[in-house]
Amino acid sequence: MIANRVGNMVVPFLVFYLASRGITTAQTGGIVVALGVGGLFGPLLGGAIADRIGRRFAVIIGLVATPAGLGALFAAPGPLTLGAAAALLGLTTSIYRPAASALVGDVVGNELRGKAFSLLHWGFNIGTAVASAGAGYLAGRGFWLLFVLNGLTCLVYAVIVVVGIPKDLPRPARSTARSGVGYAVVFRDRLMVGYLTVSVLGTTIYTMTEFAIPLAIQTDGLSAAVYGLVGVANAVIVIALQPVLYGTVAKMPRIKVLAASWVLIGVGVACTGLAQKPWHYVVTVVVWSIGEVINGVVAGAIVTDIAPEDARGRYQGAVSWAWSAARLGAPLIAVGLFTTAGPAALWWGCAVVGLLTAGVTVRLTGAVEARAEENARLEADKVAQPAL
Repeated sequence: MIANRVGNMVVPFLVFYLASRGITTAQTGGIVVALGVGGLFGPLLGGAIADRIGRRFAVIIGLVATPAGLGALFAAPGPLTLGAAAALLGLTTSIYRPAASALVGDVVGNELRGKAFSLLHWGFNIGTAVASAGAGYLAGRGFWLLFVLNGLTCLVYAVIVVVGIPKDLPRPARSTARSGVGYAVVFRDRLMVGYLTVSVLGTTIYTMTEFAIPLAIQTDGLSAAVYGLVGVANAVIVIALQPVLYGTVAKMPRIKVLAASWVLIGVGVACTGLAQKPWHYVVTVVVWSIGEVINGVVAGAIVTDIAPEDARGRYQGAVSWAWSAARLGAPLIAVGLFTTAGPAALWWGCAVVGLLTAGVTVRLTGAVEARAEENARLEADKVAQPAL
């Protein structure tokens, strides 16, 4: 994960790359939307491949296909082809995520799942911090360097998977008959639909950190460097606190920890409306970053807890889809509220939706814990069965 995220430079700097190509602001908006649309389909495809063919295979396919998407984006001659290439890149870059999460769920037992997903989130942020620090330097020497490094690190990740990760564990012979091959198994599960609902709501609020906070900084007459400070503070807090907080958080019920994370994220983002100076923004970052840390400890583990063993890829794919949908909708909501109802409506909305999301999450506690216990018992029974 660290190897992959260190090279993730093209998408964060896509707007600057398009500007260097002479693409207008309106055309850039369309290309960014195309990227988001592609990102809606990638997780669904990756989850289906993971359950149908294998987790490891799906991860490798996504990582090998991503350089092709990067190459298409770099070579695209005009706005229309850039939009098509961006959609392809959004698709390919999101194929591996649900498969990787399902693989972790397969090989890590229930007791250590929280720690495993916490470490993945930690590695994700370490790589992202390094990428953010290096991308600006490289972009000044040519955007082609970002494309080359991004593609190479995907291939490095693929090699690590091929060499370092063994073949998938045997899947139950009855898996296809039990859950089929599509996503009906996910959307028939009322508990999972409830979880997807809170994921969309909560992730939409969190994504405001990428779209609404820059608008607020600009409105206050502050420079873009302040948003850079926000990004650095977030990365430092997550990297520093993730290993420290895990021991405490792991002792608590996962679903209740998740609810607490939505409160911190919602309130922390909402407090942006009170910020006027750079240090005010840093204080708000501390609040929602702690929410991000504890969310990263439990969110992936909860999905594995409630998913049938043979459908883990699709369950993780559905959650990744919810994340992509939130990222697609958040900028529209942010800009719409900012320019019509005003900033105050946006910030109050973040607080209310964050608290509402936490309340709905708490209501899921009993069902999530019962499902987790049932799946843990099934796993234990499977391990206890003598080899044939």
